Amino acid sequence: MFFISDQFAAVTQFLNTGGTVLWLILLVSICLWCLIVERLLFFKRRYPLLKNQWVSDWNTRSDKSSPSAKTIRIAMISEAKLEMAKVTLIIKMLIALCPLMGLLGTVTGMIHVFDIMAVTGTGNARAMASGVSQATIPTMAGMVVAIAGLYFSRYIEDRTDEETHHLADLLKFH
Repeated sequence: MFFISDQFAAVTQFLNTGGTVLWLILLVSICLWCLIVERLLFFKRRYPLLKNQWVSDWNTRSDKSSPSAKTIRIAMISEAKLEMAKVTLIIKMLIALCPLMGLLGTVTGMIHVFDIMAVTGTGNARAMASGVSQATIPTMAGMVVAIAGLYFSRYIEDRTDEETHHLADLLKFH
């Protein structure tokens, strides 16, 4: 139990070292990862059921060769693609927001350094170190969150394209 409280205290101290912006990056990161996990669970659990329903609906149709059947097939594939890519734009927006928030942390940290320099002069390195730390930690955190998020965002996009093509192959048009 002490181990968990020690780890929590260390994380809290790290977040406080980075300033208010680091807490905001944490909040954005939590939202980002919730959306990513939701999409991964969607592909694992919900999408197979939906795919089976779309294929079943298509296979029960007697008309699979008329222009109206082609339109219905296209609509089914479009509906599937929209369902798979539902939160992709929000994920991309949060990924783009993280480095910008890191940059905001850099600016606020440097302002803190300049305030310390104005009050104490340039000779107090210890006082300036906290501001430099406050300037660099959010930058690093924003970049780490964005890079990790990019990997999973790309995976979700590739999976959406792959499943869309697979569904199009399953819905045979004669």
